[in-house]
Amino acid sequence: MTKSRIAIPSSLPGGLQAQVGAHFGHCDVYTMIDVEDGLITQVGLLPPVPHEQGGCLAAVNHLALAGATVLIAGGLGLRPLMGFNQAGIEVYRGTAFPNVEDAVKAMIKGDLERFTREFTCGGGQGHN
Repeated sequence: MTKSRIAIPSSLPGGLQAQVGAHFGHCDVYTMIDVEDGLITQVGLLPPVPHEQGGCLAAVNHLALAGATVLIAGGLGLRPLMGFNQAGIEVYRGTAFPNVEDAVKAMIKGDLERFTREFTCGGGQGHN
């Protein structure tokens, strides 16, 4: 039995039909999705923490405390990527989908690319 809690930065109102946020630290809300044995079992929302300069690590801790084991995002910097790695949260790229549900289904099927150092940025909007 495999179980994971996926955090996805999302536009309001959040949920399965919400748009995936372009950057993990600049989102309206996190859609939190529990997946067990390849099935979505629960969907919830988690408000973001304020994102000032250097606030990415606070967001990493916020998601870790909420039980996230996976993050699907469009963009993030090297420091938060390292923070997620240290917290044991796997990070995948996933803004090429029309909504959160499609990104999660791609994750379940193994179709998402692992987020690595070469994909990191200096922060901001507009990632693909």
